[in-house]
Order: sequence, then structure tokens, then C-alpha cells
Amino acid sequence: MPVKSFKPFTPSRRFFTVSDYSDITKKKPEKKLTYTRKKTGGRNNTGRITAWGIGGGHKQKVRNIDFRRKAVGDVTVEAIEYDPIRSARIALVKNADGKKSYIIAHNGCSVGDVLSSGPGSAPKPGNCLPLSEIPAGMAIHNIELTPGKGGQIVRAAGGSATLMANDGGYAQVKLPSGEIRKINGKCRATIGQVSNPDHEKIILGKAGRNRNLGKRPQVRGVAMNPVDHPMGGGGGRTSGGGHPVTPWGVITKGYKTRKRKKYSNRFIVQRRDGRLFKRK
Repeated sequence: MPVKSFKPFTPSRRFFTVSDYSDITKKKPEKKLTYTRKKTGGRNNTGRITAWGIGGGHKQKVRNIDFRRKAVGDVTVEAIEYDPIRSARIALVKNADGKKSYIIAHNGCSVGDVLSSGPGSAPKPGNCLPLSEIPAGMAIHNIELTPGKGGQIVRAAGGSATLMANDGGYAQVKLPSGEIRKINGKCRATIGQVSNPDHEKIILGKAGRNRNLGKRPQVRGVAMNPVDHPMGGGGGRTSGGGHPVTPWGVITKGYKTRKRKKYSNRFIVQRRDGRLFKRK
């Protein structure tokens, strides 16, 4: 999927890039597989703003993605489509009974491909099978963390993890962050890289494109008054005069917020910074 650039008729157009969408084969989504999600504007059920920087944005039809790959057996790719809330492309697939569903498309997925899911599937790109049946060294994505729950990690455009080894009922997987983690061998994953790897090359170019995504501007803490933020105030222009903190005074750089006794610590073999995980 190449990235399209433009002649700089305006300053914002100079760095403005978009996807050329040449890989999209069907523009209108399946009506039965979409739903309208109401926007909150960052407000909770009482009307109070609990998440700042959210508001506006273009209307979106949310697609129901089958992260579980529930259709056991072969399915045929009917179309490659765009998903407004996802960086990856999605594939419309149809099983032998004629039932359609959406799945995350792998890189290289095309119309007419026959994909398979479930135990005993061939280890080729786009097929979904248990980690215990995938050969070591293969790139995988859409990985489950709990058997049967559906893929939860490595779902963004161009992402892929590497299956390092299978041992003692667990698979050692190297995630895109560099962390090596043990995952139950019964958990399923899809082989290959996530589609749309050129997504990282897209440059928004102007503030209006962020507003179309539903993102509002956010004011820096140092620009606020003392009553509004711990880093606010000061005579003249100051940079806060202290360590960067959140609006509630929690340190934001270098402060470890992960619980020391988190249940999943025992599954981490190597941290993303390359250090072995110390168990207490």
C-alpha cells in the first residue's frame, strides 16, 4: 500500500500524506456486521469529563471483528476493506455455510485466498492455529492471552511477534516491544504480519486531521494556573520548576506504576529493555 503525497499548495499540504487505498477492494461495509457506537466526548454517565482531549470527529460505523476466528475450517476471502477505528485492513471472509465475518487481514492477503483456522491447520500466512502447533521462528499476530477469549495483542498495522519456542505447555513469544513472554500453548494466533505496514509513514500534516479523528487539543500543564495543575503558575515563562507530573501530582517520567505482585509477572521471561525479569 503506497503512501500518496501532494504538491505543497499550502504549508500544511507540504508534509500531508495519505494512504492511496489501492489495496481496498470493497468500499461499503456489510450492514449486518456493523453498528453505530455513540461518542462520549470524554464524559461519563453523570456528564462529567473524565477523559480530556476527546471530542468531535467524523461519524464512524464500527465493524464487528471476529478475533476468535470462530469459523473452524476453510474460509474464502471475499474482500479487503477499510476500518475507520483500526490502522490495519480487515478481510471479509465467507465459510462453507455462506456465513460472513470480518477478520484482521494479514500482509499479502488478497481476494480469493482460502484461509483456515483451528487445530490441524497448515502453518501458512493467514491461518489461525494453537501456538503449540506453530513452528518456532514464525511471525505471528492477533495472539490470544487466554484460550478461547480471542486475539488481544499484536493487532496494529504492520505488527508481528516471533514465536521463539514451545516448552512445557507454554510458548515463548517475542513481542514487538522486545519483551519475551510465556503464553499458554492452547492459545491461538494467526501466522504472518498484520496488513498495511506503510501506515507508520502517514503524516497528518495539519490539526484538522486530528480533529477528524476525535482528538481535541490538550493544554500543557506548565501553561496553566496553580489551581489547575501542579506544574502551573510561576513568574514569567517557566518550565514547571519540578519533575513532570499528571494533573493529580503523580510522577510521569521514571515512576513505575506496575504492581509489584501482578499476577502476570510470572509469565515475563525478559523485559522489553532486555533485562531478565526479577521475581520476588
